[in-house]
Amino acid sequence: MSDLTHLTIAGALDGLAAKKFSARELTDAHITKMAAAKGLNAYITETPDLARAKADASDKRRASGGKVGALDGIPLGIKDLFCTEGVLTTAGSHILDGFKPTYESTVTSKLFDAGAVMLGKLNLDEFAMGSSNKTSYYGNVINPWKRRGDNTDLVPGGSSGGSSAAVAARIAMAATGTDTGGSIRQPAALTGTVGIKPTYGRCSRWGIVAFASSLDQAGPIARSVEDCAIMLSVMAGHDPKDSTSVEMAVPDFRKGLTGDIRGLRVGIPKEYRVDGMSQEISDLWAKGAEWLKAQGAEIKEISLPHTKYALPTYYIIAPAEASSNLARYDGVRFGLRVPGNSLDEMYELTRAAGFGKEVKRRILIGTYVLSAGYYDAYYLQAQKIRALILKDFTDAFKDVDVILTPSTPSAAFGFHDNEDPVQMYLQDVFTVTVNLAGLPGISVPAGLDSKSLPLGLQMIGRAFDEETLLRSAQALEKAANFTALPAGV
Repeated sequence: MSDLTHLTIAGALDGLAAKKFSARELTDAHITKMAAAKGLNAYITETPDLARAKADASDKRRASGGKVGALDGIPLGIKDLFCTEGVLTTAGSHILDGFKPTYESTVTSKLFDAGAVMLGKLNLDEFAMGSSNKTSYYGNVINPWKRRGDNTDLVPGGSSGGSSAAVAARIAMAATGTDTGGSIRQPAALTGTVGIKPTYGRCSRWGIVAFASSLDQAGPIARSVEDCAIMLSVMAGHDPKDSTSVEMAVPDFRKGLTGDIRGLRVGIPKEYRVDGMSQEISDLWAKGAEWLKAQGAEIKEISLPHTKYALPTYYIIAPAEASSNLARYDGVRFGLRVPGNSLDEMYELTRAAGFGKEVKRRILIGTYVLSAGYYDAYYLQAQKIRALILKDFTDAFKDVDVILTPSTPSAAFGFHDNEDPVQMYLQDVFTVTVNLAGLPGISVPAGLDSKSLPLGLQMIGRAFDEETLLRSAQALEKAANFTALPAGV
């Protein structure tokens, strides 16, 4: 039998239904490959015994002829930002040492109710703060891709770097991610995988460790648009435990993949031609537009005039919300506690030891912009600009159905190629506007650069119109025909 780890979710579901292999065989194939790929450091916690037990339960359901779920027997990795009952949940941080939730996040509950098998908890930037997976307390995740003729370790993107690396390395069939400023789409682009951030409110945030509550949104990283559609149909839905979860029907996104984009209007925002954009990225973007046009879409130039303010706006709002959310980690109720001579000293010592450098930087920025005398000057202004960015998109979507842009300004880079935090923040230049506006966006692998590293193209859709977004993304995927794999995978 061919290597089961190379199947897509859609292919694996067909194989399981036809009894070509069992869920136990599928799970064991991934566990074996995980052992061989430990050098990637993609998993913080592996749960092979739990995975085998769930796979056996899935096989029993199929053997008995009982009802099976939409993901029955499919082995997934779970980003370690999702609380999982009885399983260590770290958020990539020292301050959550030993934290084993007594509850399950809504998204993982939905996945497990649908029969999914959890292989383990995936590494990430600490509290999802980063674009390279360099800030995790549990060490860097290594991208399975290498530059041609160069063995330098490259970043897998962040914060969902463990998720993207695991899917690319075939040590998870798909994975959950979260996206606050691009943390699904950027790592998907850097690893040759597909990642979708759904509309804000489409998936429940209950049980996900919060970074910036008005921006965070869960979504899948997988190997195809179809697999993302299958995953998202399960993950999405109203949750009364999350006040920002929207009460509306969830379509069967897979059924919406008709392959027909004739008449679709695709916008090309002129403001996304940023200074310093590589010719390779620019050429790929133009090629993507031609691919869609050849399938019957209409290409239109559009304007999103407040795009240039998106990054500074994001880096005021996100740290402000993070500084508030992370105030709960004080060593009193769970996680790390460093003893002190007083309660205040215990707080100070615990937080000093428990948080990493990047998290401290963002807490300080957030505390500053929320402080008396600066709130109006920074935070309030940022919220006003956020409203203008949303208006830009609202106006644009009067003329187009989807928007095509690059996913990232570059391919994967080395761990020491980019040490300036401000330069690192620029990694999100094409993705943060989507979070600020609460819209859905997807990254699709579309080609290789001159060093044989994957590059992605992003498509942006109207709020709660993931069906059109996925349909157009699949058309892009079909034309790109991206079949390259990391060496040795």
